[in-house]
Amino acid sequence: MNYFAVLYRYAPDSELIATVRPRHREFLGSLKEEGKLVGSGPYTDGDGGALIVLRLPEPAGVEDAASLMNNDPFLKEGALDGREIRAWNPVLNIFDGQ
Repeated sequence: MNYFAVLYRYAPDSELIATVRPRHREFLGSLKEEGKLVGSGPYTDGDGGALIVLRLPEPAGVEDAASLMNNDPFLKEGALDGREIRAWNPVLNIFDGQ
């Protein structure tokens, strides 16, 4: 399996984020059911943004993760200020077998 860190940037007080959040969470729920979502959630430091960790079968790359995340309502509705997707290696991996 290959892992990817998806970093979202958005203002903590974004009304558009609040409006789109239910559809975003439905989308993430579908990824969880498919076994592709390891975890997700907003940063709690008051600066906004969120982290999503994906697990995709080999030989998936960043392009595959981006293609998948292009379906997120946050992106489709233009609610994000930025997005970064990076391949990630969980050296101490507690995610196997989930």
